[in-house]
Amino acid sequence: MIAVVVQVAQAAGPLKRTANTSLTNMPSALPTFGFTYTNALAGMIFTSPVAITSPPGETNRLFIVEKNGAIVVITNLASPNRTLFISLTNKLTAGANVNWLGEEGVLGMAFHPGYATNRYFYVFYTGSTNSSTDRHDILARYQTTAGNPNQGDAASAQILFAQFDQAENHNGGDLHFGPDGYLYFGLGDEGGGDGQFGNDQEITNNFFSALCRIDVDKRSTNLPPNPHPALRGQTNYFIPANNPYVGATNFNGFTVNSKTVRTEFWAVGFRNPWRFSFDTDGTLYCADVGQDNREELDIVTAGGNYGWNFWEGFLQRTNNAQIAAVAPGFTHTPPLLDYSQAGFRAIVGGFVYRGDKYPQLYGSYIYGDHVSGNIWEMKRSGTNVTENSLIMVDDKNGQSYNFSGLSAFGIDPSNNDLLYADVQAGNNGSIKRLIYNNTTNGAPVPTLLSATGAFTNLATLGFSPGIVAYDINTPFWSDNAIKTRFFSVPNTNLTITFNPTGSWTFPTGTVWIKHFELEITNGVPSSRRRIETRFMISNTNGGYGVTYRWTTPPTNAVLVAEAGLDESITNYTSGGSISNVQVWHYPSRVECIQCHSPSSGFALSFNTWQLNRDFTYNSTTTNQLKALSLSGYFSNSVTNQHLLRALAHATNSAVSLEYRVRSYLDANCSYCHQSESARALWDGRITTPGCANNIINGPLMNNLGNTNNRVVVPGSLANSVLFQRVANMGSSHMPPLATALVNTEAVNLLAAWITNELTSYVSYESWQSNYFGSTNAPNGMKLADPDNDGAKNYLEYLTKTSPTNAASAWAININASNSNAIILIPQIANRAFEVQTTTNLFDSNSWSALDILDNAPSYPISNRAATVSEPLQPGSPRYYRARVFEP
Repeated sequence: MIAVVVQVAQAAGPLKRTANTSLTNMPSALPTFGFTYTNALAGMIFTSPVAITSPPGETNRLFIVEKNGAIVVITNLASPNRTLFISLTNKLTAGANVNWLGEEGVLGMAFHPGYATNRYFYVFYTGSTNSSTDRHDILARYQTTAGNPNQGDAASAQILFAQFDQAENHNGGDLHFGPDGYLYFGLGDEGGGDGQFGNDQEITNNFFSALCRIDVDKRSTNLPPNPHPALRGQTNYFIPANNPYVGATNFNGFTVNSKTVRTEFWAVGFRNPWRFSFDTDGTLYCADVGQDNREELDIVTAGGNYGWNFWEGFLQRTNNAQIAAVAPGFTHTPPLLDYSQAGFRAIVGGFVYRGDKYPQLYGSYIYGDHVSGNIWEMKRSGTNVTENSLIMVDDKNGQSYNFSGLSAFGIDPSNNDLLYADVQAGNNGSIKRLIYNNTTNGAPVPTLLSATGAFTNLATLGFSPGIVAYDINTPFWSDNAIKTRFFSVPNTNLTITFNPTGSWTFPTGTVWIKHFELEITNGVPSSRRRIETRFMISNTNGGYGVTYRWTTPPTNAVLVAEAGLDESITNYTSGGSISNVQVWHYPSRVECIQCHSPSSGFALSFNTWQLNRDFTYNSTTTNQLKALSLSGYFSNSVTNQHLLRALAHATNSAVSLEYRVRSYLDANCSYCHQSESARALWDGRITTPGCANNIINGPLMNNLGNTNNRVVVPGSLANSVLFQRVANMGSSHMPPLATALVNTEAVNLLAAWITNELTSYVSYESWQSNYFGSTNAPNGMKLADPDNDGAKNYLEYLTKTSPTNAASAWAININASNSNAIILIPQIANRAFEVQTTTNLFDSNSWSALDILDNAPSYPISNRAATVSEPLQPGSPRYYRARVFEP
């Protein structure tokens, strides 16, 4: 058995703060690296490749779109094979300019979200309809051949629209399904120059100069498109009912006919949107190629007008005969950034990097320039660009022409690597992969745990002075790991900003250390094996994380590579037989910052409700928050300590099931699931009350194909998606990172809550309807008191009394005993109370809560008689009241 000895570098007694000087080997930030490229598909060349894509959920196929009409499928990405997927060459306009400099041909491809079952994919190309020489911008749906996913069926075409186009350039053509399941596609301004065809600030003419959003599944709640010759009398898609121009009667200050509006338009004012993409939070980035001056990058939102041809980037255009006076009702949506065309020519939109290999790029939008070959990474905060750095320049391959040929970005589905296409003059195109080069900036991370300075003795895990052990109320699920936690604020002149109800603020250089062990033989403590020791270090940009994997035997631990690592660990029963082989995941550095994000407070579980518990420092046991406050770790004192919230462990049977579930969700889910996040519609933070967190009967971003599903449905495990995602492994398992085993304790807790406690759940809205017939009846408002018993409706709801019967009331009683005031509380199951006091009934601001242990917030499993006691104050009247609240 390998034990962890908890020591504190101080004299016996209360926690004493000590400076730490041993962690100086841990750099303040991870070193950064330069970038170059390698051929992602060695030995394969392509003819003017302009798009790279993959079917949703697949990891071993890549599709390359060539302008000349060929779409190629690459299978077995570890050892790539190339097959012609479909040829649309005979669909293209005769004589179309599909060479590496041209803008015609097949321009984009997207797979339906349900491709795995319906086999649909969509293609945008410039082609012919009635004759071989006419030119149309065409969006068409195709299907793969039944039984052969690597063969598209050219005879399965269904045209969604075919828009006549007068010029060969500015065709847009990128298309992607958004997180809402709708198909988005980009349209140029019909070409020529300076917006000469007049499409740029119009929403009632043709399919040009816009980003569009359509419903290819024709959902019943949506609308048919307005008639147009491009539809050829067909209705092969619907318009989402919430598209911004549905029902529009005014545009740019001018009256328009709503029956001729192109309701497909999601946003307008584009010249040639060349590549757009969605980030994981739904943000839509779009690059728009400029005319003579500026290239721009936009964040596209519903109804945005990105200015062409009144504006080019941040530059207002006034010097060309094609430019009309700015419309009186025009509102410009400015770009996120722009850059001059001096030395450049055409922006190429990319993707936000969400891979594991390159932590310095995580969360950065990667984009480039077709002419210069420049590739940049951009970070932002809202609409403010916080970083926009050149990371590499693609070479021109020794060619005599002055173009790099960079034409599109894509993602390798097998590992999330960033790829880009290079048209490389003629038939010599290639697909390239972004990789590190040999340049490094910054101090390296120590390669051995012994070199970090965290421990004075690795055998006993004796930690260095200025490093403090701590514990939490509700741990994050880590596949049965036994965890020990430490932290350090090395500089004693720096302090933590305490927040009783939100995330704390930490000084730069704060370090957290978490050590993991596993019982290899179930129930045998002596079989514990050291697995890993993780570090999180805060800095001005948030921070970074690394982990060390212990050797066998456990004499040291070795730094895990940036991309993380998986290890198979065999577990045994007490009888010595194999119980299972679990895959232990050492997190990548990107995964560390995915969870330890600014919105989560960076230091997960290092907050008020997790640390509000007792801990033994040497021989003295005291509350951790009190100890940290008295020892000077906080810039502001901890007050009202007994009134602070504390999470409840899943096994604490004295606490209500709901509060234990809420505690589990806060510890395991709230780093993503919170109101500031676009990843979900529900909020897992313990500080968000149940009436506002959208958990019970809450809506879903993805209902898994069942309209009866909700986040949690009282009484139904089958329709409770939260339960299903915790209870089942697979791609949709939650939490999504660092786990390969189902948390049976959490599954049982959730099941008990949903099928037992929640079966009697009544929302306030249902309670209103039950008593008052509707949710908007004046007598049913939360602050109304229709039975005049002094209890507002919301108190009656919380205490389960009748709002229409004054005899049905919840009340507290007060007795005097042995010079103490005894407040008797009939506490309701799953309801907390707070006793408040004043000496002046006529001053509403004089009430204050009693900061005593009896008054600490708690949510009992059943009704109980609670008491709160405080000494009487002679000669001074004292009044009491109680506040009741839900989890």
